[in-house]
Amino acid sequence: METGPDLAEQLRARGLRSTTQRQQVLAAVVELAHGTPEDIGAHARAASGSTAPDTSTVYRTLELLERLGLVWHTHLGKGAPIYHAAERPHLHVVCASCGDIASVDTDLLSDAAERLSADLGFTLDAGHVALSGTCRACRTRSEQS
Repeated sequence: METGPDLAEQLRARGLRSTTQRQQVLAAVVELAHGTPEDIGAHARAASGSTAPDTSTVYRTLELLERLGLVWHTHLGKGAPIYHAAERPHLHVVCASCGDIASVDTDLLSDAAERLSADLGFTLDAGHVALSGTCRACRTRSEQS
C-alpha cells in the first residue's frame, strides 16, 4: 500500500492537511501489518525520532485513517485493538499461546455467514472477526513435551 500521494489526496479532498505525523502513522501501520496503537507509535518514533507523533496524536490519526478507509481495526480479545492496512478484508487467527497473528481469507466463514443471515437475519462483518486457538508450532511443541 502506498502511503504518499494517496493519503495526501484523500486528506486534501476533505479539507485536511497531509502532515508528516499522519504519513508516519500510516507508514507504521503498513510496515507492522498488525499493530496496536502503542506498537504503531513506538514504530513511528523509532523510525523518525523527534518528529514522531505522541500517543494521543497516534490515536486521533488512526481514527481519521479509519474514517478515510485506509486502515481497519480488529479486536483480538482483551486489550487494545490492532490496526492494519485496508487492502482486503480478512479475518485474523490468533494463537492463545504465543500471540502470533495470521490473516485468513473471509471465505473461510462464508457458510457460517450464510447461516447467520438465514437463521437470524444477521450480517457478519468478517473483516472484524478474530478467531482464537493454538498455532501449529505451539501445538507441535506441546505434543513433544
